Amino acid sequence: MSELQVKTMAEFLAEGKEPDILFWVGSAGSFDDRAKKITKSFVKILNTAQINFGVLGTEESSSGDAAKRAGNEFVFQMQALMNIEILNGYNVKKIVTTCPHSYNTLKNEYKSLGGDYTVFHHTEFIIDLIKQNKLTIKGNLKNKKITYHDPCYLGRANSIYEQPRDVIKSLGVEILEMKRSKRKSFCCGAGGAQMFKEAEPGNKEINIERTEHALETIPDFIATGCPFCNTMMTDGVKSVNEGAADVKDIAELIAQTQEL
Repeated sequence: MSELQVKTMAEFLAEGKEPDILFWVGSAGSFDDRAKKITKSFVKILNTAQINFGVLGTEESSSGDAAKRAGNEFVFQMQALMNIEILNGYNVKKIVTTCPHSYNTLKNEYKSLGGDYTVFHHTEFIIDLIKQNKLTIKGNLKNKKITYHDPCYLGRANSIYEQPRDVIKSLGVEILEMKRSKRKSFCCGAGGAQMFKEAEPGNKEINIERTEHALETIPDFIATGCPFCNTMMTDGVKSVNEGAADVKDIAELIAQTQEL
């Protein structure tokens, strides 16, 4: 695909128009170089499916998730109220995001503060595009093996288990379940603001433990649906057995295999 097509909400407003959905990029997807690749992959999918979407651009701030998990309710509410004022100002009704942390916060923790939106994780959105025939998938990863890591804020917090797996299955691959998956999954170590601090004393880093679970399945790819999980699992593979498997977001698997 040629140049990515992305318009801001301010540009839509200037034209007197409204997009069908807002893509909430998230802090990782905006600033982390690895996560930017996930953002670009998802935008390619949106462009291919001809979805009329907008982004906030420089008006987007942190969802407040990290502040809330760290116990700073005051800062969380300040960030949330600022975001809600902007979102409501643009009459936003639907939001899609590649970050389960933002997904959980926007979906479940903004309502009581005046932000009532229909929020989709990008894997939910992608599987709907496939079912509506807006996105055609070529099963060109046949004979490849993929294990999927359930992000905590997507799985246990919001019971989104099957949609990511359905997207992976559309590629014609075999899914290898880890010994701990779905409701009994094991955290990668990034949740609860743990990514931004040193781990407590223990026998092993959490991401190393989770990476070992993944590599036990002998996969070609470790698939994730979260930029933070992606970082933790990528670092884990480098530590446990570098080159043993590629860590990819589901959006990247779709975009790369479909040559978008």
